[in-house]
Amino acid sequence: MEEFIVPLLGARDSIDGSHRYCLWLEDAPPQTLKQSALAKDRLAKVREYRLASKREATRKLADYPWRFGEVRHTGKPYVLIPRHSSERREYIPFLVSDGKSVAHDSCLFMSSMDLFDFAVLTSTMHISWLRHIGGRLESRYRYSIGLVYNTFPWPDASEAQKEKIRALAQAVLDARALYPGATLADLYDPDLMKRELRQAHRALDAAVDKLYRNAPFANDRERVEHLFGLYEKLSSPLTAMPKPVKRGRKKTA
Repeated sequence: MEEFIVPLLGARDSIDGSHRYCLWLEDAPPQTLKQSALAKDRLAKVREYRLASKREATRKLADYPWRFGEVRHTGKPYVLIPRHSSERREYIPFLVSDGKSVAHDSCLFMSSMDLFDFAVLTSTMHISWLRHIGGRLESRYRYSIGLVYNTFPWPDASEAQKEKIRALAQAVLDARALYPGATLADLYDPDLMKRELRQAHRALDAAVDKLYRNAPFANDRERVEHLFGLYEKLSSPLTAMPKPVKRGRKKTA
């Protein structure tokens, strides 16, 4: 059964570096499950738990106790986005996963990850948007798909620009890797953030900002005002088409 035990990544796990595991049994043959006392015990408990639910959708899932209610494991690298993150941090500590883990419900995730996507998400431009329109849990930031991600105006970029941004995003990951024993909580503590990591983020911020306009932004307020202008253009209805010109019939003699 060892091959079916995989890491389970939640918000706290990804930021604080804790470790949890789960059974991922999508590809497990029936005979393997039948022969494993661990699997049989867990599947029985899952079935019992789901049958006791008040939600009809959950009760229906009792027929498939070996399956997660939501598939959050694709086997491909992805960006893990914690739903909640401390407001003290200058940057949200998004994690790039190798795809071998299952994303917990305390996180959102972007599958088929591209470093350009990670770069924009971790930039000050995107985090400014989160600070101003995202929800809060107590004082912590709350990231959501509907309110933050879907409303965010992504920049237009040529392939050459994307390649430059990807290289700067990799520089951020390389700066993190200089301190292998540190957790993301350690690395992004505003009082402890290392110079290499801060400089890598600053360079990435400048490049992402320039995708939106050539003139630098003075502060987060300017960034958000610019983003709201783009959002208004994207969300406004199409301009009404001009009425066709009526042409009179030519008079004949």
